[in-house]
Amino acid sequence: MTVAGASQSPKPNRAASVRSRLIRALGPGLITGAADDDPSGIATYSQAGAQFGFTVSWTLLFTYPLMTAVQEISARIGRTTGAGIAGNMRKHYSIWLLRTLVVLLCFANTVNIGADLGAMGDALAVLIGGPRLLYVILFGTLCATLQIFMRYARYVSLLRWLCLALFAYFGTVLVVQVPWGEVALGLFVPTFSSDGAFWSMVVAIFGTTISPYLFFWQASQEAEEIKIVPERKPLLRRPGQAADAFERIRVDTYVGMGLSNLVALAIIITTAATLHRSGVTDIQTSAQAAEALKPLAGPFAFAIFAMGIIGTGLLSVPVLAGSAAYALGETHRWRIGLDRRPMQATEFYVAIALATMIGAALNFSPINPIKALYWSAVINGIVAVPVMAVMMVMTGDRNVMGKFTIKGPLRIIGWFATGAMTASVIGMLLTARDY
Repeated sequence: MTVAGASQSPKPNRAASVRSRLIRALGPGLITGAADDDPSGIATYSQAGAQFGFTVSWTLLFTYPLMTAVQEISARIGRTTGAGIAGNMRKHYSIWLLRTLVVLLCFANTVNIGADLGAMGDALAVLIGGPRLLYVILFGTLCATLQIFMRYARYVSLLRWLCLALFAYFGTVLVVQVPWGEVALGLFVPTFSSDGAFWSMVVAIFGTTISPYLFFWQASQEAEEIKIVPERKPLLRRPGQAADAFERIRVDTYVGMGLSNLVALAIIITTAATLHRSGVTDIQTSAQAAEALKPLAGPFAFAIFAMGIIGTGLLSVPVLAGSAAYALGETHRWRIGLDRRPMQATEFYVAIALATMIGAALNFSPINPIKALYWSAVINGIVAVPVMAVMMVMTGDRNVMGKFTIKGPLRIIGWFATGAMTASVIGMLLTARDY
């Protein structure tokens, strides 16, 4: 009895050790993946499920290895060099290319912030009633205030907890009737169509899952973590840390992107099983999807879908504003970093505040939010292509990465993702509807 107990006792300890290591590994990749499912992305996935049912589910299996590779490459740039993508571009490549890309990135991010804040305001208005625009102001103020004035360690912890908001969409799957056979067919057997609208949607899903603000954010967060964790140094200076660093990045990114795509799949399943089956095929915003669910799936599904929009928005808006501020700061050599006090990095925090304020202000303008969001997606896709190409060149350059240049399957998949993104942008422009 004693011998049996002794032989079994290490197992819980090993399990606890694995869980502890996994929790410690989750950070920039998890937050980046969760931020990918912002209210604008939720609107895209909701429209996909409502319009085409389960037949577009296969795109999420296709994009997963591509987005994982691109985000792992982004993270390796930050961890290896101790600087973000913009900082390395400024140091090694054309400043004019960098400035052009950063201007386009900031424009797209700001419009995306406006759309996300608008969706959050819509979601709260359909939940409790009241003035939508007031909620937009309150959410924008809350996001900027927390990002600027909360200590970095607490703020990152808050972002991790906000990742739990994504589980709302797993809850909606559990309360609706799902034909799992059809789900499996749509997921594992790709369906193609000659319909231009179908390919526009495929391109939209591709562009939603692979966005340049995610590249800049994860690379900058890896560089930021080097400043915060005393034992971490850029791998160019401490090459002995590489094996553990790359393993942590790989686990963090795989889990973060996996969660992102599972949530996207849950949204498509929910809307396909309810809205598409009931003939509701025109969903333009995430809040419209929540409202449409109420009579079809019940008040509980409606409530958790709407609350998920608010939770994911509280996570994604700071990531959008932060990635723009990091890119601007590295381009202009500002003092940057969420670990700094506001007076220590004034320009950086002003950029965060302005991006959030301008985004909120767009909701008070006559600009059509659907058109704005569409053009934001177009610009994001266009910006992604040269940024991904420069990243791939950068990670093969020993002047940038030292002996940690990226080779093998990761490099092949990275270039394949760049080619696929180029094709998606061309497809987006060729199949664009009249906006």
